[in-house]
Amino acid sequence: MTRIAVLDADKCKVKKCDRPCVSFCPMVRSRVEAIRIEGNKAVISEMLCSGCGICVKKCPFKAISIVNLPDELEKDCSHRFSANSFKLFRLPTPSPGTVLGLLGQNGIGKTTTLKILSGEFKPNLGKYDNPPEWDEIIQYYRGSTLQDYFQRMRQNSLKVAHKPQYVDKIPQAVSGKVGDLLEKVNERKLLDKLAVELELEKVWDRDLNVLSGGELQRVAVAAALSREADVYLFDEPSSYLDVKQRLTVAKAIRSLKDYGKIIIVAEHDLAIIDYLSDQICVFYGEPTVYGVVSHVHGVRTGINIYLQGLIPDENILFRREAIVFHEKPPTTTASGGETLLKWGKIEKTFEGFKLTAQPGEIRRGEIIGILGPNGIGKTTFVKILAGLEQPDDQQKLSELTVSYKPQYIAAEYEGTVQELLMSVAKENYTSSWYKTEIITPLKVQPLLDRNVAELSGGELQKVAIVACLSRKADLFLLDEPSAYLDVEERLNMAKTIRRVVEAHSIPAFVVEHDVVTQDFIADSLMVFTGEPGVKGEANPPVSLRNGMNMFLREMNVTFRRDSVTRRPRVNKEGSKMDTFQKDIGEYYYTKTKPETTKK
Repeated sequence: MTRIAVLDADKCKVKKCDRPCVSFCPMVRSRVEAIRIEGNKAVISEMLCSGCGICVKKCPFKAISIVNLPDELEKDCSHRFSANSFKLFRLPTPSPGTVLGLLGQNGIGKTTTLKILSGEFKPNLGKYDNPPEWDEIIQYYRGSTLQDYFQRMRQNSLKVAHKPQYVDKIPQAVSGKVGDLLEKVNERKLLDKLAVELELEKVWDRDLNVLSGGELQRVAVAAALSREADVYLFDEPSSYLDVKQRLTVAKAIRSLKDYGKIIIVAEHDLAIIDYLSDQICVFYGEPTVYGVVSHVHGVRTGINIYLQGLIPDENILFRREAIVFHEKPPTTTASGGETLLKWGKIEKTFEGFKLTAQPGEIRRGEIIGILGPNGIGKTTFVKILAGLEQPDDQQKLSELTVSYKPQYIAAEYEGTVQELLMSVAKENYTSSWYKTEIITPLKVQPLLDRNVAELSGGELQKVAIVACLSRKADLFLLDEPSAYLDVEERLNMAKTIRRVVEAHSIPAFVVEHDVVTQDFIADSLMVFTGEPGVKGEANPPVSLRNGMNMFLREMNVTFRRDSVTRRPRVNKEGSKMDTFQKDIGEYYYTKTKPETTKK
């Protein structure tokens, strides 16, 4: 049995505790120094540790994780940063002319894998204290595609273009105008075409430091696609983008296949990674503790393996319950509930932009999803409902108490997560329902002792969602709740919102670009159309099917249902199913199939 002991250095605060990890350790009591204090942190010896897990339970800051794994896995270790840190097993196998998708939770090793394959650092095969040289690494991967890959990397004959994960940090490293910067990397002479496809003309003369997240994302993708390289690596290329932009970026990345390039993409949007990829590698394990890379699977099989939590060829079960979609989300409460809010025609005019919202209503227990391009007025509409913006006629829509989660979250609260949630949940905080239905599913429990200002983007997003659902309100408003969250967290978030809405009959508006998440959560849809940045029109709420048909017709994209998991899948453009669904006008999904002609 191989033992992994991981210590979260940020959580370990030996000055604020009685060091129970040392005092309760059976091995230490037997005078075997399995755990000791060095400086301000604990250090665990994996060789001497008995794996009893007492230190894990006794640590007041939940800083320690002990995991026992099969011995066979140890020989597959590809990288470890230091003692008591994250451990990565195996690496994906790159293949020219195919798009390989990496699918897994946050903190499971996808970004580490891309950094190894980009050459940012060498895989140390777990020998962090005595890193191997290239000869040993190449010998280790002999007989596989990675042998040739690392051989070429060693000889500097492998050129890699890497689109990093956090595009919002690009202005801190690079400065200048968009056009000037892209011209410098225009090695493939495709910049004019990419500028049109990715809608970069409007930002061509702007400085990087004034761009929005979505604009930075498109610039970063264009920069990677403009380089002449053998390998193209994309880390979360759909973040900050609306559905149309995500599909445009996906098409641009897939075009690299025609040139026989190696293309690897890490992505959390199930519809996009399905559309993008030819093959899938599933990452499983325990976030921030260890990650294992599965063997390569076909795209449909790989995504279904991830949702079902079972890898048949490795006989590994990594999730207790499968994630299952439905033909239609439960709508019993929504269809029969009384009307809570009605609004008439709403107009809001800014300099250079006008939003017009058609009349509509929302019932108790109903979730209305909001879909549309960026810059079309979705956030403005939600802010009007929240009372943060006034319509042109200055009329207040209602006297309802509203709980609002904004699109962009700032960690302005001074104090811990627990103090924040106690202040908004009040007497509900101590109830068992609150903990089992909100805190536990969103996995906020480990964050309770952390300061809000120290949280990462994904952690802050989860806390903001919990805070929104904790307030006593008549209406919930959530603007892009899936940002920064991985696939599992997105679906847990959707389930949690639905449970709270149904249990208390409190309706919700949810702005969301991830079509799979929207399909999972929404009862009905409001589709926003118009010209981004100039004018927007909010159509009245319609059924999920009609709304998706309206939206996808605008996007010129069709979806079908997977026969096993029932998840929505994007049809490849021009495929038999795509053509058939467009002919019959069913862009969302259809139960009938195109007729097959007998030869």
